[in-house]
Amino acid sequence: MLLVSFAGLWVLYEVQPLPMSDIAVYRAEGEAAASGGDLYGFTVTKWDLPATYPPFAALLFIPTTWLSLGTLKIVCVLVNAGLLALLIHLSCQAAGVRRAAHTLPAVLAATALGLWLEPVFQTFVFGQVNLALTCLVLWDLARPDGARGKGFATGIAAGIKLTPAIFAVYLLITGRVKAAFTALAGFLVSVLLGWLVLPDASVEFWTRRMFETDRVGKVWIVDNQSLQGLISRVLHNPAPGLLWAVPALLTAAAGLYAARRVYLRRGLDIWGVLCTAVTALLVSPISWSHHWVWCVPLLIGLAARVRRHPWRRALLAAVTLAFTVRTMWIVPHHGDLDLHFSWWQQPFAAPYPLLGLSLPAALIWWTRRTVSAPGEPGKPGVSAPRRIPSPRTDQDLTARTRTA
Repeated sequence: MLLVSFAGLWVLYEVQPLPMSDIAVYRAEGEAAASGGDLYGFTVTKWDLPATYPPFAALLFIPTTWLSLGTLKIVCVLVNAGLLALLIHLSCQAAGVRRAAHTLPAVLAATALGLWLEPVFQTFVFGQVNLALTCLVLWDLARPDGARGKGFATGIAAGIKLTPAIFAVYLLITGRVKAAFTALAGFLVSVLLGWLVLPDASVEFWTRRMFETDRVGKVWIVDNQSLQGLISRVLHNPAPGLLWAVPALLTAAAGLYAARRVYLRRGLDIWGVLCTAVTALLVSPISWSHHWVWCVPLLIGLAARVRRHPWRRALLAAVTLAFTVRTMWIVPHHGDLDLHFSWWQQPFAAPYPLLGLSLPAALIWWTRRTVSAPGEPGKPGVSAPRRIPSPRTDQDLTARTRTA
């Protein structure tokens, strides 16, 4: 199945070459960092793409300059395939499907199918780093509480791309203060390293460039599957301002509340992490469709809970379909058509934010009742093991009953 998937990808590349434009940007960032060039002054590819990541990321991209761009694209495809398999393995472990996590045929088959999920496929198309960051965060947060350095890798991920910083907030509101501050330490280490090697670029990024959303792209195009993209298209307004900011704040509060609630009431850390990830994707000004690679652990988390529940299997099928059919690319979106959708086209143009908004609501409804450990109302836990009486105890009980 994996060979067939790669063969299909190769045939598609022969018909329509994959642009892999982002890997060209990463390589240019690495060149600027290595040579001391202007990190935020260049543009590359026919789309005039600039650097948008913190200086620390540029340091990590320096090894990409050691290969030609053609070779780098091939390496990027192979590395992303390996990262997809790793993400599936980590997701199965986090969801409690440990047998599948350690079954190589199952992981490879899931990798072959997962490649065609739209966010994953777009990651391959653009040569993005989303799979690497998702693996880093999920591996870190899935470790046991109290594990040495838990949170540090999440902070490093935030130093590469800012949005993972929200996971430090999740750790804090769920009572894991040490891990939250460890994540902050990881982030500060990344900022310090960037400043030591690229001081001018660091000052430029942290004082000016990080606030320039327009450097990343237009918020209203269908590529942007964030809440701001949805609101811009619904209102036919390229700059919704407060009409986006207020719902974004409410969504952030509701999403983090749902994440904390599912952790405290059900003890299900994976769903807290997933809810936090979806919240970050919703409230970020721009979340391109390939940022939604968190659909992989989401689908595996759903698959782990479908047993003996036909409606859950239907839900899993529906969510899988939503991440596969690519409806945002079907609606007419050339030029500024994105701002002129009819009401019935809006759901097709924004499948991911609509799904994302439903997740916190579903988790809040699901956790309306607390599953408690015996003697500990309101706290997550598992039932105490049932004590099975020994045969001798049963005989004594029968004897005492007869005597009575």
